[in-house]
Amino acid sequence: MLQLNGYQAKRSQYVQDAVLSATPAGLLTMLYDRLLLDLARAGVAQETQDWPVASANLLHAQDILAELMSSLRTDVWDGADGLMSLYTYVRQTLVEANTTRDRHKTTECAQILEPLRQAWHEAAATGQALPPTDTTALQPVGVLGVG
Repeated sequence: MLQLNGYQAKRSQYVQDAVLSATPAGLLTMLYDRLLLDLARAGVAQETQDWPVASANLLHAQDILAELMSSLRTDVWDGADGLMSLYTYVRQTLVEANTTRDRHKTTECAQILEPLRQAWHEAAATGQALPPTDTTALQPVGVLGVG
């Protein structure tokens, strides 16, 4: 098992506590932030041909998308089917970005998701309703990289 130094252990505990106490809106924005961070890291790794790092980040991004997809309540929100289609497209494109080592596909996914990330942050900040999600179905600690 990986041993953390004192600082890393305290940081990990702080992040885990923040995730576990987050509101649904806060959790959604954290997931989007981490998703875009994974894509940025993957893009840099693809540019430098660091394929193991690129793959790890692309796989983690796919895990986050799977969580977002599994929590989306398509039965209670008219826009859910469209968002689900978008998630499905991005997830498949990330698989292709990983298997073909295609930096352009990674960039395309980030460009698709960034406006959504911004919209969720704005909605959360202003208290607007977010799309119905089943937050009990989310496994945020693992997909946010803590825990």
